[in-house]
Amino acid sequence: MTRVYDQDGRAVPVTVIEAGPCVVVQRKTQDKEGYNAIQVGFEPKKEKHANKCERGHVAASGGTCYRHLTEFRVADPSQYEVGQTVALAEIMAIGSLVTVSGFSKGRGFQGVVKRHGFKGGPGGHGSMFHRAPGSIGCSAWPSKVIKGKKLPGRMGNQKVSKKNVLVVDVRPERNLLVVKGAVPGAQNGLLKIYARS
Repeated sequence: MTRVYDQDGRAVPVTVIEAGPCVVVQRKTQDKEGYNAIQVGFEPKKEKHANKCERGHVAASGGTCYRHLTEFRVADPSQYEVGQTVALAEIMAIGSLVTVSGFSKGRGFQGVVKRHGFKGGPGGHGSMFHRAPGSIGCSAWPSKVIKGKKLPGRMGNQKVSKKNVLVVDVRPERNLLVVKGAVPGAQNGLLKIYARS
């Protein structure tokens, strides 16, 4: 993250995203796969780091293997050719709104105070109840812990989508997208960006 200044001189917090170059690896059609989509590859990797299946899969798109492959649903896959580079400037425009999806930071196994915002017990005066969840069961009926009860467990590392994110700047020569505010996940995390239709 960094900041830029708008026309009024106000500091605007922004996130700089490397958005490409993405290459079309495969087209999926309604007739063959049952839905319309394109599969794109991001971040080329050395051929020796790819197995035979991966090398065969990308042979039609130029033979370059990629670290990340993902699909995007499209209305008409015939608009894209296998091996075509999807240009950032053609899709995104300054002032448009996009949806940014990613995986949130993983926090590991956490208690109820951090995970769900429980208040906890008194801090001192001989209290022996500080950060525990407290009573979780029922009495004679139904005499079990109800499904969905907020308890300790793994926190984070879940898919998060942030909608209506403003595109502040587009730099197609360096494949950079500058969006307002924070985006889900840690630094160098993988994101999916959807243009609003």
